[in-house]
Amino acid sequence: MYAADRWAIAHGTSGTVLMEAAGRACADAIVERYAKCQVAVLCGPGNNGGDGFVIARLLREAGWGVSLYLLGNKEALQGDAGHIARKWNGPVHALSDTSGDGVDFVVDALFGAGLTRDVSGVPATVIERVTQSGTPVMAVDVPSGIEGDSGAVCGSAFRAALTVTFFRKKRAHMLLPGRLHCGEIIVADIGLDEAALDVMTLDLFENTPDRWREILPRRELGAHKYTHGHAVIVSGGPSTTGAARLGARAALRVGAGLVTVASPPKALQVNANHLTAIMLKRFEAAEGLTSLLEDKRMNAVLVGPGNGVGADTRENVAAILLSGAATVIDADALTSFEEMPRDLFIAIGNYFAGPVVLTPHEGEFNRLFPDLEGSKLERARAAAVASGAVVLLKGPDTVIAAPDGRATINANAGPELATAGSGDALAGLVTGLLAQGMPAFEAAAAAVWMHGAAGAAFGPGLIAEDLPDILPGVLGGLAQ
Repeated sequence: MYAADRWAIAHGTSGTVLMEAAGRACADAIVERYAKCQVAVLCGPGNNGGDGFVIARLLREAGWGVSLYLLGNKEALQGDAGHIARKWNGPVHALSDTSGDGVDFVVDALFGAGLTRDVSGVPATVIERVTQSGTPVMAVDVPSGIEGDSGAVCGSAFRAALTVTFFRKKRAHMLLPGRLHCGEIIVADIGLDEAALDVMTLDLFENTPDRWREILPRRELGAHKYTHGHAVIVSGGPSTTGAARLGARAALRVGAGLVTVASPPKALQVNANHLTAIMLKRFEAAEGLTSLLEDKRMNAVLVGPGNGVGADTRENVAAILLSGAATVIDADALTSFEEMPRDLFIAIGNYFAGPVVLTPHEGEFNRLFPDLEGSKLERARAAAVASGAVVLLKGPDTVIAAPDGRATINANAGPELATAGSGDALAGLVTGLLAQGMPAFEAAAAAVWMHGAAGAAFGPGLIAEDLPDILPGVLGGLAQ
């Protein structure tokens, strides 16, 4: 946003024009959603406070009862904020502990996205009192107390009912816990030209179908099963076979032409009792996987779900990577390398390995990358570089990061996905898309979005077995 603002100013749009547009977008959003009432506008000492002065002026002109509170002195405001503040001819009250009391609505224009230190003192008290009162809050750009780059809470933070931001979302709108504090998010057009993006290097996006829809595999007239890849899902022992079958069904539903469950001998009968369109092959130890994958039509493999933690699973992973097949490493296969992650990264980087996707949740990630710190986005990006794989760091705010620096944050996952086996189905979706030749980063991103869309389509009561059967509707929507 700083770069976009500089670009606009360099091309003839003044900062005050942008500030007026931002404030008007906020005021319009409030008026459209709420009835006239008594409102407290809380302004900070920077440009966010300047937006607040615009909002206060416009709401008062619209007939609202407005009280404006400022952190600092009006005379000390500089630049565009100072110019805008001089247009306000109403009272300016000093921000105090009770500034948000006794009103029907609060406008938070205190700090914005640039906050880098904990909120304390009077602002912290105001935030806590307003939060306890339940008074609805509209936040300008991001709720005050949320760090704009990481989404972290800096001491205290407003929980807004509505957040209005400008031009593009910020990381805090996507990453938890910041996203939980934003309420409804509006991205307002304040007159910044799209050409401003041309001077920037953009490698972070919200995960939407527009990012990968054009390369999503599609069935063409004349296609047959062998033209859509052959996914292999490695099964665990007889008591843990369900995870592999969940992944296999998801891979088949997402379009893989053939799917085979590779089963240890003791689990063959259990798997055979549950499989129909999905094929079944016996393998014994890593040597058996090596032999199975000599058939290069088997071009994508999922290893880990229900496989058990230990040396056998590590050896299976190594055999799969040496085969050159696209590989999804999930669950037990990740935890098997917690004491020796470098061995995994070396295997991923070997000459023969195909594209690799790692799909950890936070616990698995921390075991595999114990020294990485920072926001979820920063850690996922660092892990992708360290491992040489696409990293799909799961959660309500799943981050997908590639070794080349690209990253995307997913926001369509609902709480219904917090159910046993959901991650196995997701890993199967990634594997099925890889089998059809989709590049690893895009396959991971598409699978995560489809997973979220399927969960939302089913709603409450979802169990993991439901996810593959919801996919046809999701795929149909993407094809329109």
